[in-house]
Amino acid sequence: MAGNVPAATRTLAVLRALASAASPLTAASLARDLGLPRSSVYHLLAAMEDAGFVAHFPEEGRWGLGVAAFEVGAAYLRHDPLERFARAPIRRLAAEVAHITPSVALLGVLHGSQTLYLLKEAPSNPVTIVAEVGVRLPASLTASGRALLADLPQAQVRALFPRNDTFIDRTGRGPMTLRALNSVLAQERARGWSEEDGFITTGLASVAVASHDHDGRPAASVGLTFRSDQADDAARAALAVAARRCAHEITRRLRGSSRNIPP
Repeated sequence: MAGNVPAATRTLAVLRALASAASPLTAASLARDLGLPRSSVYHLLAAMEDAGFVAHFPEEGRWGLGVAAFEVGAAYLRHDPLERFARAPIRRLAAEVAHITPSVALLGVLHGSQTLYLLKEAPSNPVTIVAEVGVRLPASLTASGRALLADLPQAQVRALFPRNDTFIDRTGRGPMTLRALNSVLAQERARGWSEEDGFITTGLASVAVASHDHDGRPAASVGLTFRSDQADDAARAALAVAARRCAHEITRRLRGSSRNIPP
């Protein structure tokens, strides 16, 4: 069994890279981004194609996810373990921060270059927001999306935003180029949490922190959205601390690594 571990790890790395990419990838780009020999990548892709987990597009010379990968993903959605693990912590978070400012607590995941919201817990004092369960918003603009992007390899971020026209403008604010996005991600990575103010809706702001899976990869983000005029810098920092505790709890529930979450 031990001899199979490296091959299994490489196979999973290929699947993750294909799942994170905005479009199918060449074997050469996979080898480069994953730091693997090109011959090894070809062998892996051939075996995965036989099993239906990847598909080869000969006219393009590129590889994408196959039907078997879709079936696994569909089965995961049926079991919705992430939502089950996160529902109680997200509910507690919304109640916990009520004394700071009324905030909507959200659980988000990356869906290509977008943030997909899986859970929402509203405060007793309503805060009207665009984000709802099932809604997708540009990951480059949302705090929830950038909290996840900040923990991805730069090659994956580049694959998600390959051109400037990939970026979406909603209010005239926020990063609109890959260089600007990477600059913001670097700042937020150093700070330990992401923030946006008016990038999605004028007058509303958000903070977010990522939860991580068993490999230490960003699995979901815990976000709080509130009225911009009801939270100064100190309040936003306090909200971020609360979101970090919640994200840390979800990471533990996922049996993930907390190495990227400050104590």
